[in-house]
Amino acid sequence: MSKRFHSRNGPTQRQLRVGEMIRRALADLIAEGPFNDPDLPQVSVTVGEVRLSPDLRQATVFVLPLGGDHADEVALALNRESSDIRRLLNSRIHLKHSPRLQFVADPMFDRLDRMQQLFELDDVKRDLAKPPVSRES
Repeated sequence: MSKRFHSRNGPTQRQLRVGEMIRRALADLIAEGPFNDPDLPQVSVTVGEVRLSPDLRQATVFVLPLGGDHADEVALALNRESSDIRRLLNSRIHLKHSPRLQFVADPMFDRLDRMQQLFELDDVKRDLAKPPVSRES
């Protein structure tokens, strides 16, 4: 993780709280909003996480379209609309500084799919089926 978004000990409670508040507001805005970009009206988008910089002025928004197809294109389309989304976000939540939004495709679901594939391997199933080794002294 970049130091820009997290301190040595991870994000602060304030970053987490404000990030969740922004995530909920963005999820509502994206679900409701008519956007000018032609790539967005046909897509249902999930907002997975919002990571904020320590000064709360930059926000990285992890998004994934329903089904996971064309995630990068949806993120680009949302970045093109980010100034309008930021303006609408300001009308819903009140912060001292409105964070600059950067939308990126959420890699979490790809990682979960890969983990599921690993659990389906015969070697892994065999290892998981073994009883744990007891450590008696």
